[in-house]
Amino acid sequence: MTVHDRTVVGTIDGTPRDLSIVGKSVKRSDTIEKVTGQAKYAGDIPLPGLLYGKIKRSDIAHARIKNIDVSKALALKGVKAVLTHHDVPRVLHYGSPHPRSASCTKDQYILDDRVRYWGEGVAAVAAVSEEIAEEALSLIEVEYEPLPAVFTIEDAMAEGAPALHDNGLEQNNVLPPVIVTRGDIEKGFAEADLVLEGEYELGRPTPAYMEPNVCACQWDGNGKLTIWSSTQTAFMVRGALAEVLGVPLNKVRVIVDHMGGGFGAKQDLFQHEFLCALLAKQTLRPVRMEFTRKETFLGGRSRHPGKIWLKQGFRKDGTITARHAVITLNSGAYGSHSPGVTNVGTASLTSLFRCENVHLEGRAIYTNTPIAGAFRGYGVVQAYYALDLQMDEAAERLGFDPAEFKLKNAVREGDIAPSGHPIVGHGLEDCIKRGMQEVDWQEARSQRKGDGVKRRGWGIGCEMHGSSAYPGIKEQGNAIVKMNEDGTVTLLTGTAGLGTGAHTALSQIVAEELGVPFEHISVVQGDTDIVPWDIGAFASHTTYMGGRAAQIAAAEVRKQVLNHAAPMLNVAPEELTIRDGLIVVKESNRSISLREAVGPTKGMPAIQLVGVGTYTPTKSYSFGAHFAEVEVDTETGEISVLQVVPVHEIGKVVHPIAAQGQIEGGIQQGIGHTLSEDYQIDLKTGRSLNPAFVDYKMPLSMDMPPIRTIILETAPDPGGPFGAKGVGEDPIIAIGPAIANAIYHAIGVRFRHYPITPEQVLNALKQTNHEASK
Repeated sequence: MTVHDRTVVGTIDGTPRDLSIVGKSVKRSDTIEKVTGQAKYAGDIPLPGLLYGKIKRSDIAHARIKNIDVSKALALKGVKAVLTHHDVPRVLHYGSPHPRSASCTKDQYILDDRVRYWGEGVAAVAAVSEEIAEEALSLIEVEYEPLPAVFTIEDAMAEGAPALHDNGLEQNNVLPPVIVTRGDIEKGFAEADLVLEGEYELGRPTPAYMEPNVCACQWDGNGKLTIWSSTQTAFMVRGALAEVLGVPLNKVRVIVDHMGGGFGAKQDLFQHEFLCALLAKQTLRPVRMEFTRKETFLGGRSRHPGKIWLKQGFRKDGTITARHAVITLNSGAYGSHSPGVTNVGTASLTSLFRCENVHLEGRAIYTNTPIAGAFRGYGVVQAYYALDLQMDEAAERLGFDPAEFKLKNAVREGDIAPSGHPIVGHGLEDCIKRGMQEVDWQEARSQRKGDGVKRRGWGIGCEMHGSSAYPGIKEQGNAIVKMNEDGTVTLLTGTAGLGTGAHTALSQIVAEELGVPFEHISVVQGDTDIVPWDIGAFASHTTYMGGRAAQIAAAEVRKQVLNHAAPMLNVAPEELTIRDGLIVVKESNRSISLREAVGPTKGMPAIQLVGVGTYTPTKSYSFGAHFAEVEVDTETGEISVLQVVPVHEIGKVVHPIAAQGQIEGGIQQGIGHTLSEDYQIDLKTGRSLNPAFVDYKMPLSMDMPPIRTIILETAPDPGGPFGAKGVGEDPIIAIGPAIANAIYHAIGVRFRHYPITPEQVLNALKQTNHEASK
């Protein structure tokens, strides 16, 4: 990995400074407890008298429940409670717990008398063991009245299609559309020398996080609910549970300590969290509900499948004159994040490659299939896959090298980003240029290797992604920093730790701002009764927003310390600084330790030093360009990714190894999405065909190519802590088009969909050879 430094911005006082902790790959603060097995996840919490909850799931895609008989289940020894739609509050809730944003829908009951997809929960049990709970599910008898079902977006939008929801939509099953217009599209196409259009089909990958969805619930004697949950949005879960259960916020406590991944999909409030709370309340005992791997497919969230129609106009000199797109996404049976994903994906097409005249339409469609929700890349993965592939095709048609063509059209300083803000810096240009140098692009493209059967090619894919959800959601980060009487520091933050090392990064930021050793920072997190409010870990904003709030709080403590210590050293506060836990007089050797300055003295208590930081961000953007080499076996259709060179511009890098891990992990997911991962649904019955890792194929560690990561710091954002921006979602976006474009370079066949399978390669080569022989 290579990191290219530049001057630091984003300090609280506005002055550049040398950094000693930020920018270093310090030892993660959670390493020891994780590698020794001491870390406690939601499924590890020991609760005396624990019951085990399970959900009975429908075996039909669309039906009304005529009758549900739970008598046999209740009679089974060890069963303590059974819940059906008759036993739970009939309150619509937000599948996505952001009730004040345009990103969510309110269309789902905890349990309903109607099922809308194969695998939807229809009843829940609590028993003294998992085995008894499973047996009880088999004893619940459900009589269904089948209803007409629609499994594709075309069928769901057809005239006379059955409406999945009675929610007053203008058109059956079509959620409110998004329309973005800029300039004069008709004029733009009239000025074009070349017009390209195509349809791009999007698969249905799933996040496949290591830790399944799990929660444990317990009520105390005062009517207070405590829930331990694997969620990215603890405070949003608290709010949704309080609303639906009819209790005030101070009667719901959500605890999230460690998580085994989320990738955006654990933003939602899931059916099992409501049911677990209700079962615990009914039995007066703690209840745990944990998904099986199959249930993470059935009851979890996938990326939105769908189709993108894209048309662009180009001048002979390569300038883009017009862009027209229609994005149609399959929401599944409920809305979840569909409005937000549609909005973000649609707006993203205003940018990346410059175009003054755009008309973009986005819509999400209800179907009788599993729910699509938030997932790393949040609509941008789909949109930029289509855009980048068409740019590659346009470059060839116009006689340009694809990397040079994308460099010519790359957005840059002052251009308007999808959020409506001017872009800071030349991040995308820098990434493309650096990647071309690193791989010796012209030479690599001209020296295509292969023995006739196995052919190689190079491709480039580009991306940009925001470090917050603004303007769709008005976000806020909060932090409290407290200095103890020995000079050590405690950070209280509501940011969730998904396993990415986020709290280590926040500790680095606090230590750097305060001037204390990294080891002197401890973090309290994940308890809504203790830590300040936080909107959740998503939108690549944890370091950018949560880190900035922590920096602001630390700066306040620093100010308090210097004001307190100034009289002790007979100087003004402005003449002091803090280095390595020492308060030092500038231009002098005089100093005192923080312990001496803030600790108790004879007859005097320790000074109270607490800083509160609140940060409401707008938007910053990170950029990336991926260069991939592939090999295609023309006899088997197998595609191998031989190497990837990702170049990312992410502002100041707080923890280089953690950033590298994010980039490499995103590439692993992106390779899977592009070549193999696809959650498949039977289009006759709606049944899930591959809800397990046996049939849902992901690349494993031995499948991964060499990755040469390059991180640039050429466009730091003044709004981020020390200029830092987000990196979590960026790497999954560019790798897909890089691979697809490399496949075309290798075999001369363009694929306008993902995943691209060996069977499709063979069929396309056969068709190409057949046409060539005519």
